[in-house]
Amino acid sequence: MMIASGSKPTGAQDESRAAEAVQQMFNAIASRYDLLNHVLSANIDRLWWRRAASAFRTTLADPNAAILDICCGTGDLTTALLKHRPDGARPILAADFAHAMLSRGVRKFGQERRNGSHAIALEADALHLPLRSQSLDLVITSFGFRNLANYEAGLREFHRVSKPSGRLGILEFSQPGGAIGKAYGFYFHRVLPVIGRLICGKNGPYSYLPSSVGAFPPPRELMEMMRGVGYAECSWKPYTFGIAGLYTAVRPPVV
Repeated sequence: MMIASGSKPTGAQDESRAAEAVQQMFNAIASRYDLLNHVLSANIDRLWWRRAASAFRTTLADPNAAILDICCGTGDLTTALLKHRPDGARPILAADFAHAMLSRGVRKFGQERRNGSHAIALEADALHLPLRSQSLDLVITSFGFRNLANYEAGLREFHRVSKPSGRLGILEFSQPGGAIGKAYGFYFHRVLPVIGRLICGKNGPYSYLPSSVGAFPPPRELMEMMRGVGYAECSWKPYTFGIAGLYTAVRPPVV
C-alpha cells in the first residue's frame, strides 16, 4: 500500500507550493485559531495537550533536557509542556514557520515565565531545522505534522536533531472506526466546515482540515515510516475513541 507523502492543499502542485499554501492559510486564521479549536473540539483539545505533555513528564522533569515543540502554532502544547518543567530549567524551543501563529504563542509563553520556566520562540521550517544534529532530548508536535509537505522528510529531520535515546512525540488526528467513526465523519466533513466558516469567515482552512485528516496515513503506516527512518519502540496511543492519538518513538542509543 502506498503511504501518503505529505500534505496536499488544493491547487498545490509540488511540495514547495504545498508548504507555502499551509503557511499562508495558518497566518490568515491565526487571530481566530484558538477560538475555533476550542469550539470545534468542545474543549477536548485541552485534555489532549495535557495528556501528551504528561506522557513525557520524566524527560520534562530533567532541567537540562533540550526540548523542541515543532509546529507549535499558538503554543497550547508548549504551555502544557512548561507546566512539567522545574524552576530554572533549560528553555523549551517553540518553533513554527507561520509568523502570525508564533506571535500569538509568545503571549502564552510569557504567562508561564512567572512559574519559573519559559519557552523561546523560533521561526523555522520543520523540514529544515536550524539546529545541530543530535542536540535534542525530545522533539514533539501537536496537530502540525499532518500539514508537512513531506512526512518522511519531516521524520528524518526530527531524527537528525535527536540525541541517541532522544524521544519523539506526535499528537495527531486519526479516523476512528465503527459507529463512532460514522458519527465523527459526519461532524468532521459536514458540520465542522460550516462552523469554521461562520467563525473564521473563510471556507478554505476548515474544508482543508477534514481532507488532510482523510489523506493522513493510519497509525500502522505512520509507525512503519517512523521505523524506516531509524526510530525504535514506535507506538500509538488513541485518545477519545481514536479521534486523536499520540505517536511515540525513540532514536536508538549508540551501541
